[in-house]
Parts: sequence; C-alpha cells; structure tokens
Amino acid sequence: MSDFLQFLIAGVSLGAVYALVSISFVTIYKATGVINFAQGGLVVLGAMLAHTLRIQLELPFALAVLGAMLLMALVGAALERVVLRPLVGKPVFSVTMVSLGLLIVLEQVVSAVWGYDPLLLGDPWGVSTLSVGLITAKVADLWTIAAAGVVLAVLWFFFNRTLRGIAMRATADDPEAALANGIGAGAVYGLAWAQSSAISALAGILLASGSKGVDLSLSQIAFRAFPAMILGGLDSPGGAVVGGLLIGITEVMAAGYLTPNAPWLGANIHGVAPYLIMLLVLMVRPYGLFGTAEVRRV
Repeated sequence: MSDFLQFLIAGVSLGAVYALVSISFVTIYKATGVINFAQGGLVVLGAMLAHTLRIQLELPFALAVLGAMLLMALVGAALERVVLRPLVGKPVFSVTMVSLGLLIVLEQVVSAVWGYDPLLLGDPWGVSTLSVGLITAKVADLWTIAAAGVVLAVLWFFFNRTLRGIAMRATADDPEAALANGIGAGAVYGLAWAQSSAISALAGILLASGSKGVDLSLSQIAFRAFPAMILGGLDSPGGAVVGGLLIGITEVMAAGYLTPNAPWLGANIHGVAPYLIMLLVLMVRPYGLFGTAEVRRV
C-alpha cells in the first residue's frame, strides 16, 4: 500500500507537469486553431533562462522562476508577432509546419548558448524527501503539485472572472462576433502565446527540479504530454488537466508495476502505456473526454 501511495504522489506530480504543458497547447489551439509543435522548445528555453537567473545572476529561486516566466512571456509574444502573425489566414498545415521549424530553431539556440550538458537549477529542495508514516515522497514532487495547482487555479480565475480572459474565450469561440464587439484578434493571439510560453517555462522548471537538471532532451516533454492533450480534448482546458493527471499516473504506475513484474512487455512499456490509453479513449470518444464534437453540415 505504501508503494502504491508513493507511486500515486509521483504520478500526480508528473501529471501536473503534463497538465501545464497540455494547457499550453490548448491555449494556443483555442485562440488560433493551430497545434504548436514548438512547445517543447519553449519548455527547455524557459528552464535554461531560469538556470541563468538562478546560478549566474544568483537570484533567489522564486525570483528566478518568476523572471524566467516573464521573459518567456515576452519571447512568446514576440514570436507570435514576428513569425506567426503574418501567417494569419494561411492554411493550418502551413502554420503547423512553421511551428515545427520554430522548434528546430529554438533547440539550436539553446544548444549554442547553453551547450548539451545537464545544468542544475539550484532549487532549494534538491533531493530532499518527506516521510509521513510509511509513505516517503520527494519534496520536489510536492512542490510541483502545489505550484501547478496554484497556476491552474489562477488560469481558471483568469478565463472565467476577468474581462481579458472572457475576451480570449469569446475570440476562440467566434472570432467574427468578437471582432464585431471590438475585441482585437491580434491582441488575443499575442496574449495566448505569451501565456502559453510562460506556462511552458514553469513546466520545464518543475520537471528539471531536484537532481534531474535541464538539458536539450527536456524538449521531449511536449511529445510526452501530447497524449494528455488529445485524451482531454484539444479545445478543453479542463480536459487538459484531467488528461495530464491520467497520463502521469498511468506512466508512473506502469513503470512501478509493469516494468518489474512483466518484463516480457519491454523495458519501455511505461512510455507506451499513455498512448495505449489515448487510443482506447479515442476509439470511444474521437474528440477526447471533454473535447467539443465538430458538426459539419452537408
């Protein structure tokens, strides 16, 4: 039972990071209708900026995190304005390919500036653990769950209780009606990219905390979180959270139970299990658990 609870805490922690990355995907998709394949590059760039602020500039960890998120918000807004704004109205496939090219550019920038070796973030909890009875959890996991929970609560408040958040939702649901009511689509797109980039930075920081460190491989988190986004529904922020938690728990449970007890499934079954869950759900609900079914009139 203690092993199960420890795996559950680790799974929720990993799922919280997946939820943040999925929210980043969904934010841009709802605003622009495009799946941003550059998300992984934004994740690793944000973590690298946090390393620079924390280690080289010797800022307190909390300030380094906030500074990295702010810088990434500016980067995201700039990328949307310079690279993607000229593509408004172009085929979705073209914009998607541009985002894939942007991922390659971001990875090259990161490797050129910070190199390929893992870099520690200097977080205050490191490899510390907390024991309650028979349960031992990593302090980094507990902080990850808490930080992700706070951010998700702030996002819920923003989208449901602020004028700018409601404007973003209105633009995503009906851009023409929003424009008729004086809501500029360009500003909404820029804000969506800024938000998505800041959240991606936090996800990278949380994933690299503890003893793991940050390197270029961190960009793969976007592809690992992809099943969470599809599972929850491409246009559902709430679904992204649920999907992230389900995928994180599935991955950790598979690694904890299937890998040692069913070696015939392969050593990497924990990496395959989330995609199997995604496929099973899509066979029943093609638009994900909370996605909106597309209605076409013919």
